[in-house]
Amino acid sequence: MPDLFSISTVAIVALAVAAAIVLLAIVLLVWGISIYNTLVKYINNADEGWVTIDVYMKKRYDLIPNLVETVKGYATGESETLTRVVEARNNAATAAGPEAKMQAENELNTTLRSVFALSERYPELNDDKHFAELREQFQRMETEMAQSRKYYNATIKTFNTKISSFPSNIIAKMMKIEKRVYFELSDEEERKNVNVTF
Repeated sequence: MPDLFSISTVAIVALAVAAAIVLLAIVLLVWGISIYNTLVKYINNADEGWVTIDVYMKKRYDLIPNLVETVKGYATGESETLTRVVEARNNAATAAGPEAKMQAENELNTTLRSVFALSERYPELNDDKHFAELREQFQRMETEMAQSRKYYNATIKTFNTKISSFPSNIIAKMMKIEKRVYFELSDEEERKNVNVTF
């Protein structure tokens, strides 16, 4: 005859082990959901930062044709410079994805600098009221874009840190989330704001 005490002890131990496994599964599930929700929040913050930058870039793209037309009236011998600006603007406006857009933006900044430098060769351009207004708008746009880049890069830093840190990196790998790149200017000359002051 089996010992009732040993059967009940085995049953209690089995029940305790089963309860511990269920509890562990619940804790892991809650932990996984919490990390998943945190990662989604960081993804949304990064996307919001990028959308804000994109809005300012589009506003700047809309100003460029006005700038080119204004400069064209004074700097008639500078068609090559103006053509490069228009091409760089079109490339930036049609670039797909953040990395391609960032590369195109760096090229656009270089060409814009050359357009504003034309005012040194054509002093009458500085006297043009429309050019002065455009210069002011570009200054505001550059300030707004710099602030947007700063916010975007801060969100990317937080995002990249989170997906690289243990234990959230486990969930990030399961979700196939990869690090995002910072919006950085590619060389020292491009790190300077477009010079629109005279």
